[in-house]
Amino acid sequence: QVQLVESGGGLVQAGGSLRLSCAASGRTFSSYVMGWFRQAPGKERELVAAIRWSGNSPSYADSVKGRFTISRDNAKNTVYLQMDSLKPEDTAVYYCNARALFSTISYWGQGTQVTVSS
Repeated sequence: QVQLVESGGGLVQAGGSLRLSCAASGRTFSSYVMGWFRQAPGKERELVAAIRWSGNSPSYADSVKGRFTISRDNAKNTVYLQMDSLKPEDTAVYYCNARALFSTISYWGQGTQVTVSS
């Protein structure tokens, strides 16, 4: 059974930092793209950052480029999202996602709340 468990959310002041973690288990993710999405109240879920489990070339939404960094630790089966220079508009529930390459198979974590106060 595939599980994605997020952690690391919380309340932080504008300009602060948080690091989110996504622990993946239940299968081999070598042919998956790992992504972080977020959903703010009243808005659609949006892709924030993504990285292939094998290889590199991370991608970012324009709104977080230069502030957020996605990385992975293959030995720990964990994906991270380092968030710096946080802004109030970054406030949202952040979700971890694993999407199989060339397939519609996709898994989601339960989400973790990030709140940035001004």
